[in-house]
Amino acid sequence: MKSIPFVLKAGAVGLLIALIILWFMLPDSEQQITTRNVAAQAINREAGQQPQTGPVSYADAVSRAAPSVVNIYTARTVKVRQGNSLLEQFFNQGRNLSRNKIQKGLGSGVIFSKHGYIVTNYHVVHQAEDIHVSLQDGRHAPAHAVGADPETDLAILKIELENLTPIPVGHSDSIRVGDIVLAIGNPFGVGQTVTMGIVSATGRDRLGVNTFENFIQTDAAINPGNSGGALINALGQLVGINSAIFSKSGGSDGIGFAIPVDMVSTVLEQIIQHGQVVRGWLGIEAREIPTHILQKLKTPGLLVTDVFQNGPADQAGLQRGDVITAINNQPTMDMRTMINMITAQPPGTKLAIEIMRDDRIQTLSATLQQRPLTST
Repeated sequence: MKSIPFVLKAGAVGLLIALIILWFMLPDSEQQITTRNVAAQAINREAGQQPQTGPVSYADAVSRAAPSVVNIYTARTVKVRQGNSLLEQFFNQGRNLSRNKIQKGLGSGVIFSKHGYIVTNYHVVHQAEDIHVSLQDGRHAPAHAVGADPETDLAILKIELENLTPIPVGHSDSIRVGDIVLAIGNPFGVGQTVTMGIVSATGRDRLGVNTFENFIQTDAAINPGNSGGALINALGQLVGINSAIFSKSGGSDGIGFAIPVDMVSTVLEQIIQHGQVVRGWLGIEAREIPTHILQKLKTPGLLVTDVFQNGPADQAGLQRGDVITAINNQPTMDMRTMINMITAQPPGTKLAIEIMRDDRIQTLSATLQQRPLTST
């Protein structure tokens, strides 16, 4: 019976040796990360330490994604006024007091395709006359704009280089609050930088940043120059495009926002296919009904405050003062739900719009047109 502890101890040592061998022999993959975790926990147990939770390092995730993240440099010509003092203005009366100046900007982008398509923020390249891209491997290339969608703050660029590395793409609808995320970009132009945080919240909207908002909020440090860069998960998969920060100082205060990759993929596909994002348009302005008035109504809805002449709603017979209670039998509880419901449909789609007018419920039929910029 005294030999049993010796046998058990020998077996534990053998298991430890096998795990260490697997650590070095497996290829660089999710299996290797898992094996490292198990081996590290076994080593800690032998040393009498508490087992670790989470991976030993996020270097594998970064190595998968970083080659696909680029630095973007822009330039445009602006006119600046000369002669600021009263004396200078006096002696320069009748002369042209303006001169041209090159205004430079910077940001980040993500390679989505081996064919050279790069996603970045619209505000990074807006009004740029020259766009230049720098890759992690040291190569440089000029870029041209393929198209943009200001309402989601996304733009698509294209470069003509071979042997590009598209980023692995994940699914933003599967991320959870508390998930580890890494931000990769070019903050303040210092060069490619990686910062770490967690998903602080999902589905953030009503921020007044974009027309269409469904942000991932993170406390990973995001600073000027990170815009357009990658937000990745612990496996190195893209889950968002870093877009904005909430800051009183201008630097990172731990509240950053990224556009979900599912939205990014949809915009990318439409811009490549159509040159723009095609959305449905009803042609109304509406607002949510105040609570004290809503309590007097028999059913909740949205109050129509204006109808665009000859628009789909006008042609369907909608009027100011109507209360939209449902669209295609789906209740319209708030503006965000209604806008998303309408714009998700292509032009030509027929919608059944249930309204309340003069205390009576009736249903109208509207055929959507293509949405003009910044319209509902």
